[in-house]
Amino acid sequence: MMQCNELIRQPNDIKTDFSAQVEIPLAQTTFKVYTVMVSELYIVGTPIGNLGDITLRALETFKAVDVVAAEDTRHTLELLTHFEIRKPMVSCRSQNERFAAEKIISLLDEGKKVAYASDAGEPGISDPGAILAGQARAAGHTVIPIPGPSAFATLVSVAGAGGKTLIFEGFLSPKPGRRRSRLRELMATGDAVVVYESPFRVVKLLTDIAGIDPDRRIVVGRELTKLHEEINDGKASEILADYSSRSKVLGEFAIFISGNKNVKLLKEDSDNNKEEGYYDDRQDFRD
Repeated sequence: MMQCNELIRQPNDIKTDFSAQVEIPLAQTTFKVYTVMVSELYIVGTPIGNLGDITLRALETFKAVDVVAAEDTRHTLELLTHFEIRKPMVSCRSQNERFAAEKIISLLDEGKKVAYASDAGEPGISDPGAILAGQARAAGHTVIPIPGPSAFATLVSVAGAGGKTLIFEGFLSPKPGRRRSRLRELMATGDAVVVYESPFRVVKLLTDIAGIDPDRRIVVGRELTKLHEEINDGKASEILADYSSRSKVLGEFAIFISGNKNVKLLKEDSDNNKEEGYYDDRQDFRD
């Protein structure tokens, strides 16, 4: 991949980059080339809500590739259509990522350029894409990141704390006992932690955090970058009281749990390692 700075175009000239073996015909105007496309896999970060957060490189990549692979082709098609981009598409969901990766590698073997996008944010961060990137690299193909927004980085940027160590956990187990046990481990490290949660379980998660350390400062980001974005900062017990009083909780959540090197956690509940009744993993795991 070649990165180019501003090129001053003069008529009847040709600028040749021998390292990339690509001839770029010169025009009479000044413009910028950010990425010279070759037959490789591009992992593309996309907006997490606000379409204005799309990057120039992401748009350039989508326009230049032969095929766009996506976690949900319908969702990514809406994004491409908004920016007037039309490309053949293939599906690569978490449920079929290994199988779909083989098809995408076949396209790369044919010399095609492929871009992959998850539904929102950075692929591979609590989203499919990691298996695809690994398999493509193992097959001998170059995998190029086209960075973009993520709920993780967005929340941390406004959390106002962090320290040298920051743990990203993503989604915790939907099972109550496992969730509390893992939370206790994370909060006992004394380092800041970021987790994701769906609206269907966020109050349960806040209850667990407050039960472990009611005075721990947390920052809750709801619908980040979207029209109804909301960021709440306070003690875990205060944030829990706020959300528990709401008649309806909607949106996607990222939660920053501040670090505390001098933490002394409350005594662990006797049932923390027990599952509370039957829970089907396939139920209510919407995020």
